[in-house]
Amino acid sequence: MIQAIVKKGKVLAEQIPAPSVSKGCVLIKVVNSCISAGTEISGVSNSGKSLIKRALEQPENVKKVINMVKSDGIASVYAKVKGKLDSGNPTGYSLSGVVIAVGEGVSNFEIGERVAAAGAGLANHAEYVDVPKNLVMKMPQDMDFERACTVTLGGIAIQGVRRIDLRLGETCVVVGAGILGLLAVQILKISGVRVAVSDFDDRRLQIAKEYGAELTINPLKENLLDVVSSWSGGYGADGVLFTAATSSSEPLSQSFQMCKKKGRVVLVGVAGMQINREDMYKKELDFLISTSYGPGRYDKSYEEGGLDYPFSYVRWTENRNMSEYLRLVNENLIKLDKLIDAKYPIEQVTEAFESLQTSQNKPLMVLLDYGEANLVELDSYLNHDKKIIISSAPVNRDMINVAFVGVGGFATGMHLPNISKFKDKYKIYAIMNRSGHKAKAVAQQYGASYATSNLDDILNDKNVDLVIISTRHDSHAELTLKALEAGKNVFVEKPLATNKEELEKIKKFYEGGGDKPLLFVGFNRRFSAYAQEIKKHTSARINPMIIRYRMNAGYMPMDHWVHENGGRMVGEACHIIDLMTALTGSEIQSVFSQAITPSNEKYSADDNKSIVLKYKDGSVANIEYFANGSKELSKEFMEIHFDGKSIVLDDYKSLKGYGVGLKEISTSVSQKGQLEELEALFKTLKKGKSWPIELWDMVQTTEISFLI
Repeated sequence: MIQAIVKKGKVLAEQIPAPSVSKGCVLIKVVNSCISAGTEISGVSNSGKSLIKRALEQPENVKKVINMVKSDGIASVYAKVKGKLDSGNPTGYSLSGVVIAVGEGVSNFEIGERVAAAGAGLANHAEYVDVPKNLVMKMPQDMDFERACTVTLGGIAIQGVRRIDLRLGETCVVVGAGILGLLAVQILKISGVRVAVSDFDDRRLQIAKEYGAELTINPLKENLLDVVSSWSGGYGADGVLFTAATSSSEPLSQSFQMCKKKGRVVLVGVAGMQINREDMYKKELDFLISTSYGPGRYDKSYEEGGLDYPFSYVRWTENRNMSEYLRLVNENLIKLDKLIDAKYPIEQVTEAFESLQTSQNKPLMVLLDYGEANLVELDSYLNHDKKIIISSAPVNRDMINVAFVGVGGFATGMHLPNISKFKDKYKIYAIMNRSGHKAKAVAQQYGASYATSNLDDILNDKNVDLVIISTRHDSHAELTLKALEAGKNVFVEKPLATNKEELEKIKKFYEGGGDKPLLFVGFNRRFSAYAQEIKKHTSARINPMIIRYRMNAGYMPMDHWVHENGGRMVGEACHIIDLMTALTGSEIQSVFSQAITPSNEKYSADDNKSIVLKYKDGSVANIEYFANGSKELSKEFMEIHFDGKSIVLDDYKSLKGYGVGLKEISTSVSQKGQLEELEALFKTLKKGKSWPIELWDMVQTTEISFLI
């Protein structure tokens, strides 16, 4: 399919793999999408700036990169940053089209329904999009696609008007007669509010007048504050709705000055934020922010998880705001006839964006067209371009041909750069990702044969020797089982499973013996040079060990995804459980754990625990996993005591022995075994060595994490 991609200051129409429908989502054949002249053009301009200029403008991102270099090393960070910059980014967040597939858990949409959809990174400028159900709105029966595709901009305008909360007969100044301003004028007018509009463009002011503005002001020609004062009888406006986009702080200052006492200013657009206290203090003004489409925005449980807010408690969610906008447009209470200036086919998306970057007669709103949806051709839509060939080079059967399923941050920052170092052992052969753009970009970066958004392309490919699964935790077990049943060797990032039912299915697969494919879970710590050096000495011990391990995991907000699907014990503490078993070489006999009892909801008991593991050989391992510690303290620390000897490992950066003649290792960044585990895996796959981690061991670690 064709999708608009922003690269180095330009927007290009690229062929990428089409998406499949996901759980909780709706797959849409797009008919029209709307380009946001503000947000999107700003994104295009920023993409054309040099790294140095971007760094000067966003010092907080520079700090993040420096911290990443400290923890992951410059090579890993360079690969991640370069890949992101070279691949570009999708753009778009407002469209209309026809439902062609409905995901699991979606009951309120049917194939063939005409819908509008919203969401940056989801409702992109693309022929096909996979959008969570709460960001999809049904179109009124007789509404056209062109007007419906403006739904997101309408939702933003409606939410701004709701935030300012003006009543019949009150006065409002709309600062900025762009798309949002001109939509807001009409919504305010419908609500019985008297409206004045300020802008530097006389053409836009004329449109505002025709759409119901009582007063229009060009600050280049008139004194804005004096005119508003006269219009409001000397009291000032009841409210100011700021929809302009500027880096200057002066327009916002004027907005405060033109308000009456106890008035309200709502920021919908962008402004310089050097606020003068005197502008607000004496009048005791309210200054509010309007968060785009409304309640639910930036709440993952609502937008991605599909959980709705109860109607009685949250009357106007983002979905309801946008549905109401569609109704108002369909009934011609909101008019778009003077706003939509042009329509381009998606193949001409470059020209469409360039038209919005002209200095004179800049269009207000430009649409993209993808052609009508023909449900007779539904099968062809559902199987459309899910695989994009990147290279036609012959397959080298002497190498291990690797297919990646999921190429998020960890895969692109760790596994892909590491595998590319083993050019004589591994070949990055195929990339599969839910986002077709990301799949193609990574495939191109690493010279893969193809990119796809369809798992079956990977599973049915006889050339694939190893599938590396690095998706979200909740999909690990299902994808692992599918790959194993397809006869593929599997490297799945931890955890192996997030509940007992999933784990039982994998165990059952291996029952009865026979020639089964290899399963490897990414418990990397045991393979690090540090752990291997420790193991040389602990293996020769006479008596059991006492081990103390500290995992200063760091605080994660309670709405972060790491707390889902088993949480951090299943998702991360499993690493340490595996390492303890590797060092003792023994099975676990008993497990005991205690969690803190938090005094408020800042910290969770689930990721602040002390764990004691007793092994059959008599050894005891104490694991302290906590999220309430200082960031200044190193993340991981281990002490091992046995036979009058002690070993101290500090954050996989240094190793020191006391009473034992070990090799004292030191590295500038943490070396946690991600590279070495690939070496061990290669020996198994090509040299017939035993599994890097035995099945019982991986299962035991997973089961213990469930118990904890």
